[in-house]
Amino acid sequence: MASLRRALRAAAFRPLPWRLQLRPLSTPKGSTIEKGVPYQRTLKEDKDSVGSGPTRPLPNSADVVVIGGGSLGCQTLYHLAKLGLTNIVLLERDKLTSGTTWHTAGLLWQLRPSDMEVELLAHTRQVVSHDLEEETGVHTGWIQNGGLFIASNRQRLDEYKRLMSLGKAYGIESHVLTPAETKTLYPLMNVEDLYGTLYVPHDGLIDPAGTCTALTRAAAARGAQVIENCPVTGIQVRTDDFGVRRVAAVDTDYGSIQTPCVVNCAGVWSSSLGKMAGVKVPLVAMYHAYVVTERIEGIQNTPNVRDHDASVYLRLQGDALSLGGYESNPIFWEEVSANFAFGLFDLNWDVFAQHIEGAINRVPILEKTGIKSTVCGPESFTADHKPLMGEAPELRGFFLGCGFNSAGMMLGGGCGKELAHWIIHGRPEKDMYGYDIRRFHPSLTDNRLWIRERSHESYAKNYSVVFPYDEPLAGRNMRRDPLYEELLQQGCVFQERHGWERPGWFNPQGPAPIEKECLSCRNAVAAFDMSYFGKFYLVGPEAKKAADWLFTADVHKQPGSTVYTCMLNHRGGTESDLTVSRLAVDSEASPLNPSFEGDGYYLAVGGAVAQHNWSHITTVLQDKKFNCQLIDCSEDIGMISIQGPKSRAVLQEVLETDLSNEAFPFSTNQLVKAAGHLVRAIRLTFVGEMGWELHIPRASCVPVYKAVMEAGAKHGIVNAGYRAIDSLSIEKGYRHWHEDLRSNDTPLEAGLAFTCKLKSTIAFLGREALEKQRASGLLRRLVCFTVDKKVPMFGLEAIWRNEKVVGHIRKADFGFALNKTIAYGYIQNPDGGPVSLEFVKSGDYALERMGVIYPAQAHVKSPFDPDNKRVKGIY
Repeated sequence: MASLRRALRAAAFRPLPWRLQLRPLSTPKGSTIEKGVPYQRTLKEDKDSVGSGPTRPLPNSADVVVIGGGSLGCQTLYHLAKLGLTNIVLLERDKLTSGTTWHTAGLLWQLRPSDMEVELLAHTRQVVSHDLEEETGVHTGWIQNGGLFIASNRQRLDEYKRLMSLGKAYGIESHVLTPAETKTLYPLMNVEDLYGTLYVPHDGLIDPAGTCTALTRAAAARGAQVIENCPVTGIQVRTDDFGVRRVAAVDTDYGSIQTPCVVNCAGVWSSSLGKMAGVKVPLVAMYHAYVVTERIEGIQNTPNVRDHDASVYLRLQGDALSLGGYESNPIFWEEVSANFAFGLFDLNWDVFAQHIEGAINRVPILEKTGIKSTVCGPESFTADHKPLMGEAPELRGFFLGCGFNSAGMMLGGGCGKELAHWIIHGRPEKDMYGYDIRRFHPSLTDNRLWIRERSHESYAKNYSVVFPYDEPLAGRNMRRDPLYEELLQQGCVFQERHGWERPGWFNPQGPAPIEKECLSCRNAVAAFDMSYFGKFYLVGPEAKKAADWLFTADVHKQPGSTVYTCMLNHRGGTESDLTVSRLAVDSEASPLNPSFEGDGYYLAVGGAVAQHNWSHITTVLQDKKFNCQLIDCSEDIGMISIQGPKSRAVLQEVLETDLSNEAFPFSTNQLVKAAGHLVRAIRLTFVGEMGWELHIPRASCVPVYKAVMEAGAKHGIVNAGYRAIDSLSIEKGYRHWHEDLRSNDTPLEAGLAFTCKLKSTIAFLGREALEKQRASGLLRRLVCFTVDKKVPMFGLEAIWRNEKVVGHIRKADFGFALNKTIAYGYIQNPDGGPVSLEFVKSGDYALERMGVIYPAQAHVKSPFDPDNKRVKGIY
């Protein structure tokens, strides 16, 4: 039997390979370590008792076919059944859990640096610890032994304190412990190098076999069917009368099931299943491992441990421990076997050894503890370490529930519920954009090198401190706008957003000069390259009907008008905020004004969410069968925004038109010449200043930019990036979609009622939900807070009102003109009543940051230029 120390020494004496190789390495010399999971029962035991064919006959048809019998497949089936669907089927190629679920560590940590994930985890915990046993009488195997996060440096402890503050908004008990308190809780732990720990008493362990058995039993009791030993061989696709591809049936060697909806929960095998339907599933398969120790006296009833800085977790396993983590050099499973079931790989000790030193340091008794077994199996990982969910943009009715980055057990309940709502109602209940497959541009989902490199980096950084402005290093320069090279020479430091390189700030050799860029915009003039924006044309005979239905505002104004508006889902949640410009019919088509019949609109949306917008609009057009086209011109048109008190003086030298308020009022657009090049100038702002956006054909971007900078030199023009935009926009009170404006936030709650044409009789998507909400009163409302104390805040801080937690901060930044920290968050009435403006104004507020409470002032509108004078050019 090998001890951990012996395993470490054996690995140290082997030369590390220069390249990763997919090859099993022998265990340390003299070892008799077996491969095997540490669970008392798995579903593998039932394998030999079943014949070679399906466990039951296939139905001729089904409303939904779930493919894959792991955590996500079983959870999705269960939640579909709970929502009332009975004609549903789960197909598993082998036995339930046989892919990756059977060997999972099954840890559940309630606190994550994401409010949405905290909510998902809470639902999983509710299902496995309470609901399933109550419904079925089957104990899932849930063990509540608590969780302990280890901080061996100040930054890590700050991160944990931030999680503790967020937990208060959700009623999750957690405690920051001193090293001495930690030693009392976990006597076998070395605490000499600790700054502290975060203890969450109600964290615990999920048993995969017990949970999936209970889930399928509960689903079957409601009419669902589970069919094992039935591999899927194909997906039938039909094309409807409008040219839209839709799921038609699922093929197996034992027959076909006619169905309009397939859910791909095939884990590591999801990409292969996607290929059957012509759907790209951007994930990779990697080896992921842990080892199980022999018995350790005194370890019983201790909490699970995550020592992020040592990149190791310690999972209680009865009277032993399982330990594993995330390596910097993971091994890819290059050739995924279609017949792999209840299988494990030989553990590569050269790769795994990096976890052992940290484990021994944290729990010294491990140095002399034997290793009972190794568990090295396949797991699926994604480019941003987030799952892939939702309807595939290539194929209607084909849903994804895969790519869970070894977190499928703990996220399964929450995600299964959301996926079930997605399938039945068209959208999930929560804001699932971070998991939505539509967050990725098609150029990325089809790029295997990008997927591999970015997935590798995300895997290796999984235990890193979560810094707010961290940027990936792998897979860069996938999409570059026409000004990229020019701005690089100007000293631009770029950020990456879904393939696009966008300006972050300008100063490559020193600190980010955000204050300088912000105040230059407030006091003089700044140029922002916003070319990565999504730019679409909505044109055709029924474009007006489509625009009326899609947009909350009335965008059918005179040609030359530009309107800020939202798009909603059927529940009134905000799927997007964007600007829409009405186009005039022009006999000569150009990149700035395409030829069309009927009506035409030009849409400009944030680049990071452009693909989401494209998919949302496309889905609505297909569902409503509008006779119009959506045209993507994002790559063909660049965009420069010139903002500040001196923007008019600068642009008057460049644009061949009158820029006075009378000739060019706010929220209008014109086709004009700029330095001899045709551009579309739109008088808008996202920073709260007088300014214009110049939408420029790609080939003209550099000469127009140079002309603007030359004209602006005498006015003190500066280049500015998105870090400045973030600060300026929050100071003015503008919304950022997916931050303080999400798909489960309505415009009424977000203070955007002015974007909704509720005074008209025009029907639009989500209108009924808004009218119902307006009549019953708002149960939550977005509030602006300022903090006099100069402390950095980034979101997730708890909001206190009259000494009660009433919400948490969604986004925060420092406003340099106000010289204060500014934060936005939704608050609720702890008594359950409406949140009126009087309720907002009457409270005594404070924000909790990392366990420290700071007095705050609440505002019903931004305190910066509340009368919008600057936007109108009144300085």
